[in-house]
Amino acid sequence: MIRIAIDGPGGAGKSTIAKMVAEKMNMEYIDTGAMYRAIGWLFSKESVDTENEEAVRKVLDETTMDFEDNHVILNGQDISGEIRTPEISKAASICSKLPAVRSKLVALQRGIAEGKSVVMDGRDIGTNVLPNAELKIFLTADPMVRAKRRYDQLVEAGKEADLDSICEDIKERDYQDTHRELNPLKQAEDAVLLDTSDMTIEEVLHQIMTMAEEKDEQ
Repeated sequence: MIRIAIDGPGGAGKSTIAKMVAEKMNMEYIDTGAMYRAIGWLFSKESVDTENEEAVRKVLDETTMDFEDNHVILNGQDISGEIRTPEISKAASICSKLPAVRSKLVALQRGIAEGKSVVMDGRDIGTNVLPNAELKIFLTADPMVRAKRRYDQLVEAGKEADLDSICEDIKERDYQDTHRELNPLKQAEDAVLLDTSDMTIEEVLHQIMTMAEEKDEQ
């Protein structure tokens, strides 16, 4: 069994790479963002007052979550198709700021990783969620490179985009992530730094899989 933790700033390609590694190595990809969306969906469905700590804890205490073939299973129900709306994105953003929610989801993430080989990406997986992960990667790239990747995605989707403003947004998000009080973004001491500024997705995938296979053999 092997746990792979992939951390890094926004736009570094963590989710794309994590999904590819999981698929190639027949492991479960744990979409931590989807977990916050699931809680946002649940709180919306149950009309939970997020400012009422007792109400929040009561719902969380009764909540179970797992992943099966990249599907989010909340309290035994597959809700993967319900959580990708703008409304749920807003609800997830509100929920992610609640210490009780963060604490519950970290416990769930650790529990899932105890029972099977997983690839998990985020901002604090290697430093906080899975500090004992067999392989930790800190995936990063120059802010302008990350902005250009995001810009290309938007243009390809037929949306208007401004490269400079995207780059400024990325820099601002980097600052917020590295300076937040609760579990800030930082490279774990035993993580491998991978700067993908001049690398293709295939090169990044190959490098991480090579490291994972070496760890698996040890």
